[in-house]
This record gives sequence, C-alpha cells and structure tokens, in this order.
Amino acid sequence: MKTFQGRVGAITGAGSGIGRAVATELARRGAEVALCDVDDAGLAETADRIQAMGTRVSTQRVDVADRQAVEEWADKVAADHGKVNLIINNAGVALGANVETMSYEDLEWLMGVNFWGVVHGTKAFLPHLRAAGEGHIVNISSVFGMMGIPSQSAYNAAKFAVRGFTEALRIELDADGGKVSCTTIHPGGIKTNIARNGRFDDATMSGMGMSDLVQDPDKVLEMTERAFRTTPEKAAQVILDAVQADKRRAFIGTDAQLFKFMAMLPPGVYQNAIRLGSRLGARFAR
Repeated sequence: MKTFQGRVGAITGAGSGIGRAVATELARRGAEVALCDVDDAGLAETADRIQAMGTRVSTQRVDVADRQAVEEWADKVAADHGKVNLIINNAGVALGANVETMSYEDLEWLMGVNFWGVVHGTKAFLPHLRAAGEGHIVNISSVFGMMGIPSQSAYNAAKFAVRGFTEALRIELDADGGKVSCTTIHPGGIKTNIARNGRFDDATMSGMGMSDLVQDPDKVLEMTERAFRTTPEKAAQVILDAVQADKRRAFIGTDAQLFKFMAMLPPGVYQNAIRLGSRLGARFAR
C-alpha cells in the first residue's frame, strides 16, 4: 500500500491513545476509517474528531476478546464501507503481577485482549483484505515482546506471542504473492492511558515498593507521563509510514531502539541490567 487515499482502515482500541492517533492520521492521509473499542465515550470522541475532518467514519462497540463480535464487526465494516484495506490490531490492556501471585483470571483477561484480540482481528479481516485485492495487517506487539520484564510476565507472554504470530504470517503472505502483507510494531513508552486502566497485583506492587500506585490511578498517570516520552501522534506516523514501506518490523521511540539492542545481548547480561533498572525505577516512581 503506497497510498491511503481512497482506502478503508479498521482500528481496534480506537477510543484513545495510539488507536485514536492512527485513526486521525489515516483520515488526514485520505482513508475512510472504521473504529472499535469498549470505551463508548472515548470512541465517540474519536469519531467526532474524524467527522470534523470531513472523513467518513463508522464505529462499533467491540470486545476484541470475543471472536464472534470481531468477526461480525469485520463483516459489517466491509459491508458498510464496500471494502477493507487495512486492519490495525491495537487494543491492549496492562497487568502488573508476579508469576507466583498473579491470578489465572487476570492472566486470561490480558491474553484475551492482547493476544487473542490480535488473532481474532487478523483472521476476521484477512478474507476481506484479500477480496479488496490490496491489504495490510498491523499487529501491535511491544518492546516487551523482545525482552522479559519482572512483574510483566503476562504482558511479555502476549507480546512475544504477537511477534511470533505476525512474523510467521508475514512469511506465509510473502509466499502467497504479496498482495496482502503485515507488519509487527514494537512501541516503547507511549503517552497513553494503558497503565492507568490496567490491573495491578497488591503483593507484587508492595514488593516493588509501589503499593500506593494500586490505589491512586492519577499517580500511575503522573509516573507514565514522566517516564514515557513518545506521543501517540508520533507513533501513528511511524506505524503508517511502516505500512507504506512494507516493513516487517518497526520500533517506536528511542527507548525501543535501546530494547532492540539489549535483546541481542546474552540473556544473563540483559536480565541483570533489567533487574538493576527495575530497582532504580521503583525509587524513581516513589
């Protein structure tokens, strides 16, 4: 896809953050957009912004962990817009918990959105992309899809899985003629509300000296604002440029480039560095 003019893009998790920014940038580049989220208010706000640009937009409340709901949405997007050229599987949630104290329910909740949501979106939209004769799949992994991080085992598991799933898919699509392609995106710290809306295990946070974050969402937002430097708008530009360049992977932010380098080091080296960095990060948060 060398241009988005006259194309149709679908975005999950479009009620805020990267999803909203990608929808806005797609509209600026001439595409119609179809948006979904579980946040009705956020979704409506994004749609209002797009409509104000004079671009056609449709919305649907969809829980991406629900396969049937995603499949029905994909069919509706194709019917309403006449075609679909791009699916950006962006919806994601956060969980801070050690393996030992993490509940199965929280793990299943995160995997349902962060991994199965990507699978559902990919499989539901792929036939429509083929039918359009030109298409691209964007799956959002993370720098946490490159390296393990303490208290992030569930998030790591999902994002590593997204990376492997999408890289295998890319080989399959290349072998199939290349009319549909895909890209894995590895964002670093982006200024979004994912941490504020996440789940945090009391025992894990207490062990890291950050138990007060569990009770104070505003403090979570303040901490991430200090630590995360890249804006959603910059992330959106990188993502769409990667689609147009048909990149296999794209890293967003200087911190993502650091993670990319560290992931090439021997595991004992990077893991010890992460352990020390986590201690410093806890002190910084306090």
